[in-house]
Amino acid sequence: MALLQTSLIWAIYAIVVAVLVMVASVFIYTYQTPRDRSSAVTFTCIIAITSLLATVLLLPVDVALISSTTSPMLGQRKAWATQEEVDKIVSLLTVVYYLLYSLDAFLCLLAIPFVYFWYEEYDEVAVETGGQPAAKRLWTAFKYTLSFFGIVVVLLIVGFLVPVSTAKDSKDSDFLRKPLSENRGDRVLAFTLGILITLGLFLYVLYTSTGLALLPMRMIRVAPSVSNMTWKATTAAQLEANRERQRQLEGRCRGDPALLSSKERRELDTLVRDERTLIRRQRLAEEAGDEVRSRLMRTWLMVTAFFRPFKLLGGIALLLIALMIWISMLLTAIDKARNSFCKQRCGYVLGHINVFNPLDWAFVQSAKVFPVDYLIFTMLVLLLFGSSVIGISTIGIRFLWVRIFRVRQGHTSPQALLLTTAMLMLTILALDYSIPMLVAPQYATFGPQTFCDRSPSSFGKQPECLNSRHLVKPCSDSADNVAAKQVCTPSVTSTFLNRVTISYPFFGTVFFWSQFVFLGIYLLVFITSLSRHPKLDERLLDQEAEEAEEEGLLTNAGRRVDVI
Repeated sequence: MALLQTSLIWAIYAIVVAVLVMVASVFIYTYQTPRDRSSAVTFTCIIAITSLLATVLLLPVDVALISSTTSPMLGQRKAWATQEEVDKIVSLLTVVYYLLYSLDAFLCLLAIPFVYFWYEEYDEVAVETGGQPAAKRLWTAFKYTLSFFGIVVVLLIVGFLVPVSTAKDSKDSDFLRKPLSENRGDRVLAFTLGILITLGLFLYVLYTSTGLALLPMRMIRVAPSVSNMTWKATTAAQLEANRERQRQLEGRCRGDPALLSSKERRELDTLVRDERTLIRRQRLAEEAGDEVRSRLMRTWLMVTAFFRPFKLLGGIALLLIALMIWISMLLTAIDKARNSFCKQRCGYVLGHINVFNPLDWAFVQSAKVFPVDYLIFTMLVLLLFGSSVIGISTIGIRFLWVRIFRVRQGHTSPQALLLTTAMLMLTILALDYSIPMLVAPQYATFGPQTFCDRSPSSFGKQPECLNSRHLVKPCSDSADNVAAKQVCTPSVTSTFLNRVTISYPFFGTVFFWSQFVFLGIYLLVFITSLSRHPKLDERLLDQEAEEAEEEGLLTNAGRRVDVI
């Protein structure tokens, strides 16, 4: 029975990983530009995103396998769940986690930079003439990637040498001793993961919070359509006014701009530039109108109109879920700030849940009927992943206030796609801390595990919890009696994250206080989105028209070259 249950849990995880491959593929193919596709870039991005999401979604498997050793109703371990069997489960999960974390670090720190430089070295003219050897291109990319390899080596050396925290309380020494007593290899991985999570938290705080606030509002509200007749008429009127003003100025100078004043010449130059922009905008509006007149587009508009009420209901549901996530995070953060037994000395680790958390409670209850909790957890992770994508596409890839790349559907260059993937990987690593430690801490640590809080004299006898259900209590890190130690087994995820925060309290402090920044930015963006109505972004439309014109010119030029 135990083998069948374990096999079922791993089979469901394999199915989820297959779904993640499809999710990552849809994301990459939706956002990359059709003109400059690269199979190496596409493959790397899909594997990287799938690997990180698979790491986060291993948590329900972790909880299910650990919880399968106990009976939640009786508060005791099952007959087959000897300590040796439990240790085997923990060891297997630890190996899988180490492999996934190592793969994530390799993809983020080495693979993506290498593919980025490899693509940058691509010379289309040289390839067509046979003048760019593949070996030279690979060597150049490897040479530039050596700097990132040096960063990895430095992280490993620092993680090996940096001392861990020695803060201990007498009453909590048993809880703090286990993470601090691990070997050097565990400390190196914990330090490296702490660095990556810290970097990811900066992106998570900015992009995920913004996207989580904007995603439901985008589903509830609809911006004006490109084919809006009012917008088309306005563009035509602006173009006519522009040309009329140009005729007035040209009539005043009789075709010689030198006769105009400097102010009028600047105005004429501005009118000429605006005329080109308005012509592109008018052509885009006419093409949109032609699409609307086609039978296929009319059918599509009818379908979207039919599903519009469902989209509205979905947006409202996402809004309620986002608010529930915000409330749950706030409650747990307050609980950590008030009741953490060692505060910043061990990264605000919370030994026992003192404040009711609605999402955490829902996860614990659903975990009793696997895979219901897995389905809910997967939807939560994909919601936060989608929010991160929305945040990046809204804000763009920036250095301080300077926008480096714009991330848009069908218009994202391979370089921007690789940078976006790296940012999403770091963001998902931040989610790997935020969800277990803030959103659902009890579920992520012990799941539905319970223990029978009976008197020591009753050990070895029939459990008193058969007749007194009030003796069954949920497992917690602060439960220090003999029964709890014999029954409760923390998840591998919580143990590893606690190792990071307890061994290196600086990381734990940064992790903790960044959550308040996340909550504040979400609230600010949410209130702002409520007071603003969606508008047609004419600058974006102008840019799309310009890019479409450039693609058309390139296509025509390619055809002429082929003819020659």
